[in-house]
Amino acid sequence: MTIQENFSLKSFNTFGLDVKARWYAEVHSTEELLKVLNDDKLKNEKKLILGGGSNMLFTGDFDGIVIRNRIEKIEIESENDDHVFIKSGAGLNWHSFVLYTVEHNYQGLENLSLIPGCVGAAPIQNIGAYGVEIRNTFQSLHALSMEDAKIHQFDAETCRFGYRDSIFKHEGKNKYCILDVTFRLNKKGKINTSYGAIEDQLKLMNVSEPNLKDVSNAVIAIRKSKLPDPNVIGNAGSFFKNPEIPGEQFEMLVKEFPGFVGYPSGGKVKLAAGWLIEQCGWKGKRIGNVGMHEKQALVLVNYGGASGGELLAHAVSVRESVLKKFGVDLEMEVNII
Repeated sequence: MTIQENFSLKSFNTFGLDVKARWYAEVHSTEELLKVLNDDKLKNEKKLILGGGSNMLFTGDFDGIVIRNRIEKIEIESENDDHVFIKSGAGLNWHSFVLYTVEHNYQGLENLSLIPGCVGAAPIQNIGAYGVEIRNTFQSLHALSMEDAKIHQFDAETCRFGYRDSIFKHEGKNKYCILDVTFRLNKKGKINTSYGAIEDQLKLMNVSEPNLKDVSNAVIAIRKSKLPDPNVIGNAGSFFKNPEIPGEQFEMLVKEFPGFVGYPSGGKVKLAAGWLIEQCGWKGKRIGNVGMHEKQALVLVNYGGASGGELLAHAVSVRESVLKKFGVDLEMEVNII
């Protein structure tokens, strides 16, 4: 393990921003992480845990220590006739982990194929797609406290999962480094193809009796068709959450705006943020090196050469226009650093 100074993070954030960390280290074990945290010259420095860099927007250089989590070990904790409890290091690439579960015929994560980032970020965001969320299969995680270097275990209840939300985005924010995550996956589970886009894609693939690999391939194909590749165009996927509003407000908006889109969600109505942004004229609109993607208005993109400040200013303008037109405030899903 080496601690480097004035380190460029351009290759480690999916917006492709050429920002620098005052200090940088990669850790491959809990022991290496503790060594960094106990380093005399770094004890009082600001600390940032970095995984895949796919859910953050740097607005400038980071004046502190960036610790890249590379704990990647996979192990089976236990299993029975129906389930397998599989633990992954938090630094493992998420899609690689999903493919591992699919290849071993462990059902539960295939609908979450090709989501960028690392395993440790999955419970922080309670990532979800195509009818599935992490909390559906989550068992537990271990996290190291950045304050006292003690290891804590969190179950689903203590994680306080919500829509793209968890305790780690509130009072636990920046206080823990997730070390590993354990999932409870099915050996005989029913494949979830209820999301319409998956069914349509399977038909295009001429698959009538899909297996886990078929569903994973369908999701990969859908995501590739809708979302830009960060290796080609800098982006962090969906930049805003889909907002939830009271039913009364939704009914008023439907009357005022024909075709207004909403879906029932736990006593409220969930709106499609991409649709709201598109109705405000932002889809495919480019200003300088920044814009909202031409195929998915929810995705903020760096066409090359944009600064973090320019990207953030564009996102704020989009948010303000949606609030002005519809009275709906969009919450940024990406972490602003």
